[in-house]
Amino acid sequence: MSFVLAIDQGTTSSRAILFRPDTSIAALAQREFPQHFPAPGWVEHEPEDLWTSTVETCREAMRRGGVQASDIAAIGITNQRETALVWDRRTGETVGRAIVWQDRRTAPLCARLKDEGHEARITARTGLLADPYFSATKIAWILDEVPGARARAERGELLFGTVDSYLLWRLTGGAVHATDATNASRTMLFDIHRGEWDEELLRLLRIPASMMPQVRDCAAEFGTTEPEILGGPIAIRGIAGDQQAAMVGQACFSPGMVKSTYGTGCFALLNTGETAIASQNRLLTTIAYQLGGRRSYALEGSIFVAGAVVQWLRDGLGLIESAAESGRKAAAADPAQELYLVPAFVGLGAPYWNPDVRGALFGLSRGTGPNELARAALESVCYQTVDLLVAMRADWPDGEGAGTVLRVDGGMTASDWTMQRIADLIGAPVDRPEILETTALGAAYLAGLQAGIYPEPERFSDTWRLDRRFGPTLDPGTRERRIAGWRKAVQALLATAS
Repeated sequence: MSFVLAIDQGTTSSRAILFRPDTSIAALAQREFPQHFPAPGWVEHEPEDLWTSTVETCREAMRRGGVQASDIAAIGITNQRETALVWDRRTGETVGRAIVWQDRRTAPLCARLKDEGHEARITARTGLLADPYFSATKIAWILDEVPGARARAERGELLFGTVDSYLLWRLTGGAVHATDATNASRTMLFDIHRGEWDEELLRLLRIPASMMPQVRDCAAEFGTTEPEILGGPIAIRGIAGDQQAAMVGQACFSPGMVKSTYGTGCFALLNTGETAIASQNRLLTTIAYQLGGRRSYALEGSIFVAGAVVQWLRDGLGLIESAAESGRKAAAADPAQELYLVPAFVGLGAPYWNPDVRGALFGLSRGTGPNELARAALESVCYQTVDLLVAMRADWPDGEGAGTVLRVDGGMTASDWTMQRIADLIGAPVDRPEILETTALGAAYLAGLQAGIYPEPERFSDTWRLDRRFGPTLDPGTRERRIAGWRKAVQALLATAS
């Protein structure tokens, strides 16, 4: 029993990766699944798609690796965070589709919470803002809008879970209803200082406490899979939300270290150790990981559209046939054209937190073509990264000591052009690791740590290996002028929503 199986359930696909004892990858499988957009600003998933794609990829990875259930010491789960599911505790039947983290339907409820003066209390206890991004108002919407749901919940018939909880419940045949501290910290219902569900916030949103999962460490005993699912019982020993799992996989265990993951969105986390820092710059305070009952915290900046902007170029505009083509087009763009895309397709995240604005292009000219649009799209991710790091450096007591090196992962890191542009605009080195599957690696590490296969964090950090460092090459004057242009574009967009 020397392998660890990582389940990486993401926003657009589910993946399973089989790791060896030395953390090298033995096998990988992936399945995409449909996204559903039933109304403007609404994003949903079919729960059965999440489940079947997860099971299929686990079976395929095991088959490709020539591994049986008896060869696997532990399963680690990492997941798209904040996505909310509600299901019947007896039958497992879900109450409608999963409401995805990108979904903005609860913006009116969040606005009401702010107007009634509740946001300060929410932030003080959860580290979060009153925003549709988080799970709490999604649960409230389901209970309020689905006929009969609230009565069923008050009778104790319904359970809530983020995707990790839902998969755990099904993998264990309904025996375990639990989550970990990182996923709990993203619900807007969890007191990150006391480490428990906040009864007052539950009452505020009229969510019965009986719906909530038990909260455990990231490395813990989460139960055992039903034998028929994967050909035998396997212990589930690690869970973490995808961004926290990536932080673990990047071995960012020391205060001051920063990682940024470029997937559908972009999420940068700064490790602040055992101190939960209250942001003065509209970042989030969140649990980075919890091991042995001890919580470590992070400041987080969330960008809603990163890799999704490349999908827009490909699927929405038809300007590219593959993601790799975007970097080549950007490199061929006319350097004299200063075009800015603010990709607020579902509003703006940190540090602006405006769910009402929508995307815009600034600086269009008659000479603007596909190359310039590709460059503006990729640069939008770079500029948003600048915004996050500036806010982090302002919040962190060490000031400029925060984020002196940025460790990156996620699909967009395959683009050398984008990584170089990030380094140029943040004015700091960008380090890309050898193992790009850092989210899955983090989940595997947590499970393997619990199983006794992987070492303590200090020794695990020694296994991190650099693939390439991108150093800044842009002169400071050009950098500041370009950043000033970006900020002018953002402010112009925000003015349209005021």
